[in-house]
Amino acid sequence: MSGPSNTRLADLFGLAGWSKGELARLVNKQAAAMGHPQLSTDTSRVRRWIDMGEIPRDPVPRVLAALFTERLGRVVTIEDLGLVRHGRVGKRQGDGSTEQQHPGELPWAPGRTAAFLIDFTGMDLMLNRRGLVGAGAVLAAGSALSSAMHDWLHTDPALTPDAPVLDNPLHADPAGFDRYEAAPIGSQEIEELERSVEVFRAWDAARGGGLQRKAVVGQLNEVGGMLAYHHPPHLQRRLWCVAADLAALAGWMSHDVGLEPTAQKYFVIAAQAAREGGDRPRAGEALSRAARQMVHLGRPDEALDLMKLAHSGAGEQMLPQTRSMFHTIEAWAQASMGRGQAMRRTLGRAEDLFVAGSDEETPSWMKTFKDEDLYGMQALSYRSLAEFDPGAAGHAQHYAEKALALRNDGRERSKIFDHLSMASASFIANDPDQGATYARAALKSMGSNSSHRTWDRMHQMYRLTAQYADHPRISELREELKTALSRAKGKGGGSGTPA
Repeated sequence: MSGPSNTRLADLFGLAGWSKGELARLVNKQAAAMGHPQLSTDTSRVRRWIDMGEIPRDPVPRVLAALFTERLGRVVTIEDLGLVRHGRVGKRQGDGSTEQQHPGELPWAPGRTAAFLIDFTGMDLMLNRRGLVGAGAVLAAGSALSSAMHDWLHTDPALTPDAPVLDNPLHADPAGFDRYEAAPIGSQEIEELERSVEVFRAWDAARGGGLQRKAVVGQLNEVGGMLAYHHPPHLQRRLWCVAADLAALAGWMSHDVGLEPTAQKYFVIAAQAAREGGDRPRAGEALSRAARQMVHLGRPDEALDLMKLAHSGAGEQMLPQTRSMFHTIEAWAQASMGRGQAMRRTLGRAEDLFVAGSDEETPSWMKTFKDEDLYGMQALSYRSLAEFDPGAAGHAQHYAEKALALRNDGRERSKIFDHLSMASASFIANDPDQGATYARAALKSMGSNSSHRTWDRMHQMYRLTAQYADHPRISELREELKTALSRAKGKGGGSGTPA
């Protein structure tokens, strides 16, 4: 089947720098290595894939995905290559025709979530095994992401078991079966998976995302394979929720170590997995993580776009504490844009909702949003606003102190962030001695933590010490920080060279 040129494949082909003949030879070699020695591709066939939009038969799309993943040093899926045979059918247009979604766009086609999950995690694991960087993809704009996902997220919740019908080989998805031998599981196995999520979540909060990311991605890959079997609806729904939890955590860990496009894709996977399991609030929470990522990367306006979708898409089932947490992210984005009045109003709503929901049972993914986390986000918001209005620094110190007084549950990364909020606010408030105390407290803990985000935040704080460079204690601190930041940058942490 041929048609218009495959622009996605053409663009990636151009980035890879191969000739068509070279790619044909690589396909044959890689296919043989993957157990398909009979496959034979030539230059003319590669030309038809690129110039005529011809979609090759399996296993060629997966072979190409593996080759481009290794070549470009980031996860490349068959969707990214535009090689999915069945695109999503969009809304009916005025003339009664249907609009086909490009296979690489978000969200991907219904019935493709499990297959996409398996493809993406498999490629991510391959990058991990071979020591490739995996950060060269393009981060989608928040507005583009929210526009693409709006209609899909607002449809009525319904379980979508996108698994092959095992007793009818005509409905089987060969991609899924090549990766995982589908088999039924029961409630006990799902309970074990749910407990494993809690263990991974606690480890991430204590030590950062770098040490267990591969294990989480591997577990998510396994769950994707489990979803290739039709379980009873109540089990399938729970399995989708496990997939959502693992994908959100994989995204958070990826964000924590600077793999930003990879993180964003996992957040979208988490949102769609939750949505297919009928859990709209969980889908909204996954998108809120993508919004936090945008604020961290200096794109607060795009974060607000994503938060609008997270709020509306989560639906009426969303509990007050979840709404409270959403508002803290909005407030941080507003503060990062210097919108002090809006930030204060939003934080006020967050406080009211947090108190209103304090007696309610919260889902597992919200149990880490406690009093100290509310205070920590208030401190971060005021600290961000203090860049525009130094008078806000005192409020940041107040909330950071309250957060630190409650940090006793082993979540060391959050404690580091609170120390850095306090240190930064102290420097802005013209209290360099206190700033130095908290900066050193943060630095002491960062050596045993794999979070790159803490180094990004440390770099922001380091800037604030410049005005006190003649102060003996601060001069000494600056040298310590400069050495630590340079060392962290050499290991892949941090986002700049201290001056």
